[in-house]
Amino acid sequence: MGNHQLNSLIKMVNQIAANNTHIGDEAEAAQMVASHLGKFWARSMKQQIIEYRENDGSELLPVANQAIQLMAG
Repeated sequence: MGNHQLNSLIKMVNQIAANNTHIGDEAEAAQMVASHLGKFWARSMKQQIIEYRENDGSELLPVANQAIQLMAG
């Protein structure tokens, strides 16, 4: 997966996280984001974003970071 595709995944996960921050509880929002990623993202997309978080993760919003950690197990 190229750099452009990774940038798209980062943007998407941050948008999903931002759309769930209205909940107010960061842990609950992260759980909802992780659930969304698990249901709707392809395995390759999930693996790419998990690897990004493990190796850098600097562009992830806190809720997105926490969601990816939950998803990774």
